[in-house]
Amino acid sequence: MKKLYFIAIYPPQEIIEEVRNFKRDLAISYGTSKALKNDAHITLFPPFFREAELESDVFTAFEKINTHRPPFEVELNGFGSFPNPKNPVIFVHPENNSDLTDLQRRVKQQFNFKQYSFTPHMTVGYRDLTWENYLKAWEKYQKLEYKTKFIVDKILLLRHDGKWTPIAEKLLT
Repeated sequence: MKKLYFIAIYPPQEIIEEVRNFKRDLAISYGTSKALKNDAHITLFPPFFREAELESDVFTAFEKINTHRPPFEVELNGFGSFPNPKNPVIFVHPENNSDLTDLQRRVKQQFNFKQYSFTPHMTVGYRDLTWENYLKAWEKYQKLEYKTKFIVDKILLLRHDGKWTPIAEKLLT
């Protein structure tokens, strides 16, 4: 049986709650509730499948990620979007951050079997967000102010067991 995994950074609970409020607004006002299923996070390596009996290999690769670097700050500043008519996304926008890019590169050194572009973001609306509702929501969210910051001091490996559950963490040192 295959299991689904991914690697991410999670902000403190207070920011998770603030972002959840944006997700609730999008669910109520614009009919998109899929993002409410997951806590706010920045994906470092997107979801991937592995056979359950190979889970130890996933743990081994995760443990090999070089996290010997100091914790760093991520600043969230406003909102961004991926204006794809088939699958539009609205997200909280992290400022460009060379430390975040470096950390993602370190993850990719161990998990290099999947090509993807790294565009850091915290999703607030996607999947069930129609193009029409995206356009209405984006009109509001592109002007909405939201600024905060947090310290990244660990990365998490998560497994999907009906919902995403952290199964391992590595501290930045």
